[in-house]
Amino acid sequence: MVKALGVDPGTKSFDIAVVEKDRVIAEKSIPTEDIAKDPSVLTKAIKELGDVDIIAGPSGYGSPVICNEDIKDPRKFALEVLLLTPREQLERGLKLGHIGISVYKALADVVEELWKERLNVCYIPSVILLPTVPIHRKLNKIDMGTADKLAVAALALHDHSSYYETDYNNASLIVVEMGYGYNAVIGIDRGKIVDGLGGTLVSPGFLTAGSLDLEVAAAGGTWERTDVFTGGVSAACNTLSIEEALKKRAHNDLCNEAFKAMIEGITKAVASIKLSVPNVREILLSGRLTRYPEIYDEISSVLQRFGRVRRLRGLRNAKISKEAGQGYALIGEGLMHGYFEKLVEHLEIRKAKGTTLDWLIHPRTEPFKKRIRKAYMESLKDPQRFL
Repeated sequence: MVKALGVDPGTKSFDIAVVEKDRVIAEKSIPTEDIAKDPSVLTKAIKELGDVDIIAGPSGYGSPVICNEDIKDPRKFALEVLLLTPREQLERGLKLGHIGISVYKALADVVEELWKERLNVCYIPSVILLPTVPIHRKLNKIDMGTADKLAVAALALHDHSSYYETDYNNASLIVVEMGYGYNAVIGIDRGKIVDGLGGTLVSPGFLTAGSLDLEVAAAGGTWERTDVFTGGVSAACNTLSIEEALKKRAHNDLCNEAFKAMIEGITKAVASIKLSVPNVREILLSGRLTRYPEIYDEISSVLQRFGRVRRLRGLRNAKISKEAGQGYALIGEGLMHGYFEKLVEHLEIRKAKGTTLDWLIHPRTEPFKKRIRKAYMESLKDPQRFL
């Protein structure tokens, strides 16, 4: 029987879940700041959970299914392939001391640590890399749902099909994931992921500003990697605490308006994705923000107009691991021909190819596209197999 471990690299915590068939048999949550200080904390925790057949590693913006045995330069692979962040950008971000960049450092350190330990780790795609998403929807996009959001979507497909006792071919739903840093809305039509709007393509998130008018980008001049996770609800409420922001909302007009912008932005994103999934049976809500009753009640109320809304159920026995960690483990288990093999094959995860920048057509992006392809060539043993 296959045992698979998934690692979700969250902004607030790295969640670990071990699955056997359709149940969680072990789990752990570790503060991201602890891992950023010492990545061995994660590898020690993984080893303490016992032997597993595969680890679905923290995959950032995603890659084709690439395993440790395929990698020759883990640092470059982590920074430039998974995080799209050259070393100098990471170093500048660390000097600024922003909470978001600590996730990048933690993820890069963990990828390198797991490679050095020679563990059976594989990294998974993001939404844009799936062949089931039509090319015209990918143009000039990168984040249609990062790898952790894809993991949540895979868990949602399992939840939906088991809840209604239906085949994947009959599963049409929209997944709304509201994390501490970013939000995402993903469309699944007949069991295939066909569309998605990731963190900076949706509304403001708790950290991120969301989609920006290009005039705003021009007005801002030079932008840094840290700007990707700045300018959201937390900036308006002047706090990194969700609890404090919710309290401030009652008496701070700008803070309240930022929450309203986030909720309305997600609603508009769902309406947009519904064009790609015309026969939506339900909308599943997931993520750290939805664990707050006031946020869950508000977003579920406004989304009722598009169909039935309910909370995404985790795998059996899950208590502390977030949905993304369970989804990572689910995908890893399926890749090892276990209980979830049919689901993973239906999502066509193995068929993911290329880089997350392949569909950018704006001429400004050409130098960066070339840099990332070069990173594939330099960090992998047989790069052409994945490109």
